[in-house]
Amino acid sequence: MTAVRNIPSLSLETDLSRAVGGLVCGVDEAGRGPWAGPVSAAAVILNPDDLPPGIDDSKALTEKRRFEMEPVIKARALAWGVGFASVEEIAELNILHATGLAMCRAIEAMSLQPVAALVDGNYRFKLPCEVETVIKGDSLSLSIAAASILAKTARDRLMIDLDAQYPGYGFAGHKGYNAPIHSKALRTLGPCPAHRRSWAPIRALLKAEA
Repeated sequence: MTAVRNIPSLSLETDLSRAVGGLVCGVDEAGRGPWAGPVSAAAVILNPDDLPPGIDDSKALTEKRRFEMEPVIKARALAWGVGFASVEEIAELNILHATGLAMCRAIEAMSLQPVAALVDGNYRFKLPCEVETVIKGDSLSLSIAAASILAKTARDRLMIDLDAQYPGYGFAGHKGYNAPIHSKALRTLGPCPAHRRSWAPIRALLKAEA
């Protein structure tokens, strides 16, 4: 029997907005697991009267489709924001708290401030508004799905820029994640400033070089 995949809707946003009496945004992150590059986050307040067609969990969309959706979401949303936490902040704070920092920056960058946020996952980050966590939220909530697209495209674009800045690692292709070309480049070139030196594979390389 084939499992039926959830289609994101605005029902969670509508219910929470009624409960808190104000605007609700969706929040998601991208880049918690890679070996290189910052972690990004996005926050989106969708306009229920002008919803872009085709919003879905970013993982269910191709890279081309995500970049096509990005300007449409930004144009039709009531408000949106994107934030990053740097490689240095990841090392200082750890990846969980750096992710929370990127989420705070995304919300603070919005032209309208929400009263509450629907956040993908089960961790209740300390954000500038009320927080309601939603497990697999990017497949349930349209605003979280929209945020997942903006977080992913913003980080992908930055990794493409880092590929030009630090050629040879393949950042434009794998976006800093574990990949054969990435492992090979690390062995031959060593880590660059974009690498997360607190990550186990990077630490192992640095230890071997010492």
